[in-house]
Amino acid sequence: MRRLRSHPYLKLDWTLIVCYLVLVVFGWLNIYSVLHGEGSNIFDVTQKYGKHFIWICVSLVTAVVIIRWLPANLWQGTAWLLYGAVILLLIATLVLGVSSHGSRSWIKIGTFRLQPAEFSKITTSLALATVMGKYGFNLKSFPNVLKVAAILLLPMALILLEKETGSVLVYVGFLVVLYREGMSGWIITFGFLTVLGFILTIVTSPYLAMVVAIGLFLIIFFFKQEQYFLGIIITAASVALLLLLRWILSLEKVAAVNPMAPEMWLAIITAAVSVVFIVRLLIWFPRRTFARNAFIALLCGISFIVSVEFFYGKVLQDHQRNRIDVFLGLVDDPKGVGYNLHQSMVAIGSGGFAGKGFMNGTQTSLGYVPEQETDFIFCTIGEEWGLLGALAVLALYLTIIFRILILADRTKDAFTRVFGYCVAMCLAVHVVINIGMTIGLMPVIGIPLPFLSYGGSALLAFTVMLAIFLKLVFDEQRILH
Repeated sequence: MRRLRSHPYLKLDWTLIVCYLVLVVFGWLNIYSVLHGEGSNIFDVTQKYGKHFIWICVSLVTAVVIIRWLPANLWQGTAWLLYGAVILLLIATLVLGVSSHGSRSWIKIGTFRLQPAEFSKITTSLALATVMGKYGFNLKSFPNVLKVAAILLLPMALILLEKETGSVLVYVGFLVVLYREGMSGWIITFGFLTVLGFILTIVTSPYLAMVVAIGLFLIIFFFKQEQYFLGIIITAASVALLLLLRWILSLEKVAAVNPMAPEMWLAIITAAVSVVFIVRLLIWFPRRTFARNAFIALLCGISFIVSVEFFYGKVLQDHQRNRIDVFLGLVDDPKGVGYNLHQSMVAIGSGGFAGKGFMNGTQTSLGYVPEQETDFIFCTIGEEWGLLGALAVLALYLTIIFRILILADRTKDAFTRVFGYCVAMCLAVHVVINIGMTIGLMPVIGIPLPFLSYGGSALLAFTVMLAIFLKLVFDEQRILH
């Protein structure tokens, strides 16, 4: 008994392990609840719930191997090899992959299918931790910024070519990791404004989106100089003038000499003014970095707004555009494009406070909600387990995410800290997007709910990430003690 109590592996973080196991088992039960038939067996490997059980076993065995037998320093030493291997897999998927739901992101191996995009999160996290974990690393160095950008953008580009937009969005979470390691908060602000510009362009017009961008630029520029009153006056006058300019350029009298749309005229004028000021600041006021960067950001913002229509019309697929239209309220189609979302919200609402009970859901078990065992599994939880079950699941996720962040901040090893933040942010983005789309707060995209959704690639990938982090923390604690 004394030997058992002193066993070193009892010092693993069992809070994380227990929360993980509860979510995995709960997910398996809910998959069975959705797909079971009369006289069915939960261990039937010819059915999805039986196959998912096999993936659970594979994931648990892999986690035990990582924690028990593989050395912690293996991951830093092989980070680039693993990163390169997954990049090759992503390229191979573009050529050899099978299509599913409009995307070519799967490689078929016998009766199983593997999704390399899920494993790219692991290797990208390891590569980032290797680069950013080096002594003296900082994001104020331009070469360091280029390295980090290359690590992130390469897999993102390949996944985007596979038309797996949901997996690309997960990489947004890495911005929080970069911010934790010293990246300017203005970059995250710029990212938020980019999303705002995209929505404004789609919902209203590119011209109005540009006017808003210029107005925000002026407010931020003058408020940074602490010229509040002057900034408000100039911003209001500029916005009013630009809105009138659109009306003037649209007059029939000047139509003959105005072959371009008003937004193109505004983009050209704004770009020209921005370039002039950037050059002027570089020559005469080289130390005014904020002003120069602000004009560069405005130039990038205008360029982005101009390109939104091309991206929206040419890059996104029809079903992706339709989902965005439904989310933004441009289309009301509960029987067509918005069917999934409508049925999901009906299922969650019907669960009430305590739910209908295990295997008693009508919306989900009768197949009214498509993909209810994968992307929409949260609506199964809402219907069968009610508000209490949904809150319990959220509590488990929050415990895992915050526990990882706490352990990452406590570690003395920069590699472990960066990797831990990457794991936490990948989980957080998946949870926010998946649950958000099932309750109508996010556009509907194909992204699984970690540890709960059916899908071997996602389950194995998240298990491996968590196991590597547990091993890194455990080895550091063992060395220190």
